[in-house]
Amino acid sequence: QVQLVESGGGLVQAGGSLRLSCAASGSIFSIYAMGWHRQAPGKQRELVATITGDGSTNYADSVKGRFAISRDNAKNTVYLQMNSLKPEDTAVYYCRGRVVPTTTRAVYDYWGQGTQVTVSS
Repeated sequence: QVQLVESGGGLVQAGGSLRLSCAASGSIFSIYAMGWHRQAPGKQRELVATITGDGSTNYADSVKGRFAISRDNAKNTVYLQMNSLKPEDTAVYYCRGRVVPTTTRAVYDYWGQGTQVTVSS
């Protein structure tokens, strides 16, 4: 069993910063890419940022230059530093991990339960 648990969401004023964390735990053999997605009310879930095991990153155009994704492989944890937040960043943020469990050598996508980020104007 593999679990991803997010933390760090909350309410912040426009222009402020938040840092999200997502820790993977359980029967993990290895983790490939990890990433963050978000879903605003009435909208589809969208990719925010991803990071591979060797540290290569990818960002949605809407967050480039404001958000930074990083990971600590020793802790199986991925972070999302969000700066210069805008009201349109308001959403539930979900962590995703491409994980190989110890019980199988196949790769599976696991998702966290989500954490709310609200940016007030």
